[in-house]
Amino acid sequence: MPKSICKVWGHLLSFSIFLFLPLIAMAQEAPEPSGILDKIDGFVGEYIVSYIAAVLFFPVPFIQLPLVLFVMVSGGLFFTFRYGFVNIRLFKHSIDVIKGKFDNPKDKGEITHFQALTSALSATVGLGNIAGVAVAIQLGGPGAVLWLWVVAFFGMSMKFSSCTFSQLYRQFDSEGKVLGGPMVYLSKGFSEFGLPGLGKFLGALFAVLCIFGSFGGGNLFQANQTYELLAGQIPSLRGDVMALIVGIVLAFFAGIVLIGGIKRIATVTSKMVPAMTVFYVTSCLIIIVGNYERIPEMLASIFSQAFNPEAIYTGGFLGVLIQGVKRASFSNEAGVGSAAIAHAAAKTDEPVREGAVAMIGPFIDTHLICTMTSLAILITGAHLDPDLAGKGALITAKAFASIHEVFPILLTIASAVFAYSTIISWSYYGERAWEYLFRNPKSVVYYKLIYIFIIIAGPIISLRNVIDFSDLMILAMAFPNIIGMMFLSKKIVPMIKDYIARLQTGEMKTYK
Repeated sequence: MPKSICKVWGHLLSFSIFLFLPLIAMAQEAPEPSGILDKIDGFVGEYIVSYIAAVLFFPVPFIQLPLVLFVMVSGGLFFTFRYGFVNIRLFKHSIDVIKGKFDNPKDKGEITHFQALTSALSATVGLGNIAGVAVAIQLGGPGAVLWLWVVAFFGMSMKFSSCTFSQLYRQFDSEGKVLGGPMVYLSKGFSEFGLPGLGKFLGALFAVLCIFGSFGGGNLFQANQTYELLAGQIPSLRGDVMALIVGIVLAFFAGIVLIGGIKRIATVTSKMVPAMTVFYVTSCLIIIVGNYERIPEMLASIFSQAFNPEAIYTGGFLGVLIQGVKRASFSNEAGVGSAAIAHAAAKTDEPVREGAVAMIGPFIDTHLICTMTSLAILITGAHLDPDLAGKGALITAKAFASIHEVFPILLTIASAVFAYSTIISWSYYGERAWEYLFRNPKSVVYYKLIYIFIIIAGPIISLRNVIDFSDLMILAMAFPNIIGMMFLSKKIVPMIKDYIARLQTGEMKTYK
């Protein structure tokens, strides 16, 4: 690592720890749960989270689907039909692009197609794939898995749309660094249609939501859960002092990467994401193959309980549907627009090409990784244990324990790696949103300072309402992004037709 980066990182880490010491002192001195941190958490929950949640999860009449999920599902359906099932038509081509067949080193950008995909995946593949899916199955039953697949299929078109737009409207600074994503294409796109004021408002709204989302769901929650998972396997890590040490270590390794920007993030994630995906999927396959005699029964339950007439008449069908929709939407973040920030940095002069690469994200995240989790849990019956109600990670750990007692420990390590990769990728998302909002690249150092501070604080401070608030911010990002893209979609349709026509006639140059 260059000395200049080491120096900057050292100052940031030292200053963050200095700021953090009074905070931990207050937490230790408070004799009752009514300390200042708990008061802050209570205030956020009572006066902020409750109102935002009431809007986001307002049940849409007749179908009773929460508003935010209704918007995300509607967006998936809209873009799939609007773009002529591009998620099917360009699926094979996207694999060729990811392999590097169309990589032109002379194209403008900072990272390759493959690195852009792994950078985006590192932010979406995480604890939700391990714990969230388990809870969805426990609450919605095996049938929730089918709806998880369906929603992810349509979500691919939504991810295609946002990442195509991010390439189309991205901008470069004097050093060749890219600034792109919903905040940029909403502002520029609406300006082209004579609505600059609305575009700037939507872009700024997205940027604010993204920054808050990066602090909580992309950072605080990940750091906190990483510590909880590690302390669960290593009891000696319990206590504020050890939690602080874990936070500093996590901040150090995250800082080494995030200080280097998207190029360093891409370098790390391009190696980390494939490795941890192979490990996790292989572990799940061992469980499934080891219980091969139950495979027909398991698959039958997924389809029968998704369309069970009795469940429909009793209202149970809706519950199954909501659990599948919720998990798919939360897991792959299709429609949220965060992945578009990473894909904007890819080296290409074909916006549609990067959209094709990006749409594989929901396929890997949901159709592959979430499916493996689901099948491993269902085939072992781990979700049926009443003592594990609502304890998603422990449900998956029980399924893993069916292989060997050492596998829950390996699952903990994998979960920690997943969380770490999420932290470093969300730092880039928040950083880009910060730069867009404040229009000053030098001010990004303040964002990084706050971000590192939160990593250190994460293992000690478990502020449930603060984390809920940041999660709601991530979900809220879907509103300006999806609604804005629907309005701008007429810009993409002719580009898709032209791209596919040139692909079919062999006009496109390959490099491998």
